Formats: sequence, structure tokens, C-alpha cells
Amino acid sequence: MNRMPDSAANSETPWPLIGESDPPPVEIVNPAGAARVILACDHASRAIPSGLDSLGLGDTALRRHIAWDIGAAEVTRQLAMMLDARAVLAGYSRLLIDCNRDLDDPTLIPVISEDVVVPGNRDLDPTATADRVASFYQPYHDRLEHMISALCDGETVPAVLFVHSFTPIYRRIERPWHIGILWDRDPRLPMPLIDALRDIPDICVGDNQPYSAQNGHDFTNERHAGRTGLAHALIEIRQDLIDTHHGALKWARLLYDMLRPILADDGLYRARRA
Repeated sequence: MNRMPDSAANSETPWPLIGESDPPPVEIVNPAGAARVILACDHASRAIPSGLDSLGLGDTALRRHIAWDIGAAEVTRQLAMMLDARAVLAGYSRLLIDCNRDLDDPTLIPVISEDVVVPGNRDLDPTATADRVASFYQPYHDRLEHMISALCDGETVPAVLFVHSFTPIYRRIERPWHIGILWDRDPRLPMPLIDALRDIPDICVGDNQPYSAQNGHDFTNERHAGRTGLAHALIEIRQDLIDTHHGALKWARLLYDMLRPILADDGLYRARRA
């Protein structure tokens, strides 16, 4: 495992908000992986750099789903090793800045997340916002873009899988799905995965549930895969199923079993033009 992105290691511009004792903005798993698929996790961490005083929040708030996708990082790491795939994980909490948002999205740096006011996000000036982008957002997207480009330069057109988790209850509504697969225009990867998962007894599978990629809940996969025609899918797993090491390992193994025959299809590894 390599926790320092290559591009950042050689950068002349420091991450303005990350101190020497803080973790780096990106975690790389299995950087020499031989598989033709890349994994990415936008909301892998709940970390806040020491200089930002936990954004004025207590530990209870920072352990909630508002701060990170609980269990998603562990599933991503385990699945990357099983598939022998490279993986890119964001190193800091989405409360600082949401890597799955466009830079002009009003929810990029949330002042209120669900029912929680985030004091450290109030009244940020353009310089403070730019420091968040430079420290946490751009390194993640740059490293993911670099990893995809490196495979393409080596004449491999990769497929890309994005791993998230969701809450079992949202706004007092219980969500019945155990797992959801989000997709928009390209069915090559998501539809076989949905079909394979639906063959498993007692698993409720959502097709564009609990969110829909057709309604804009897919910024990162659209930016890095959809726009360039790479086969891709966004996996959402209910967080109470993966909030322990055992649960995350169980679901990583299940996904590995489902994905292995799907990823053997050479038709995935061609850019698809609309």
C-alpha cells in the first residue's frame, strides 16, 4: 500500500491546510495492480487536519455518515487486493469539501449537512475555499486522472468502479436495498452486475437506488469515466452491512465473485462513444 500519490510527491506546491503530522490527501492501494479495472472511493475518510479544529464539530458528528461513507474504504481496499486492481481513496472528510461534487456545486463545502450545522464552513472567503480545493479535492482528482491516463498510455483502456455507502434510514424513510448500482448511459458494466446480484437470494438490489446517476449523483464517475467512454459503475452498499471489518470483507468477497466473470469480458475495455 502506498499512501503518497506520485504526482504530489514531486509537487512544488504544498497542500496549504495539511500539516506535517496530518495524513496525505490521497491513499493509493495496490499501485502495481495488474487488473484492467481501477477502483475509486470519494468519501473514504472522516479525517480533518489538525489546524482546522474539527470544523467546530464533536466526535459524534464526525463518526456519522455526514463525514464519510462508513465502510466504503475497507470494501475498496479489500476488493482492490482481491481483483489485483489499483485503487484511489480520498484522504479527508467530505465535510471539508466533497470530492463527488463539481466546483460550482452549492453543496461542495456544506454549511449544513443533514441536521448538523458545520461552524468551520461558515463565511469562507475565496482564499479559504481555494485552499480546500488545493489541499483535499484536486490531489484526489489529479491522482485518479493520472492513474487512468497511465493505463491508457500503456494501451489499456480501463474500466472504473466507484465505491460508496448509504444510510439504512434517510429522512425517516427506511431504505430496503442492501446494495445499489448507479449508472447512466453505459450499461456494459452495471447491468451484468445488477443481474448477477439479483440472482443471490435475500439480497435487495437497487437499479439507480437509493440515488440515480441519471439525476446527477455521479460527478466523479462522469468526470473520469463517462465523458471519455470508459466502462464504469457506482456501487452503493448499505452502511450497516459494512461498518465492521467482517462485514466489509464479506461484501468485498461477494462483489469479487460477481465481478470476476464480468470483468473477463474484453468488450469492457474499449472506449464507448455516444
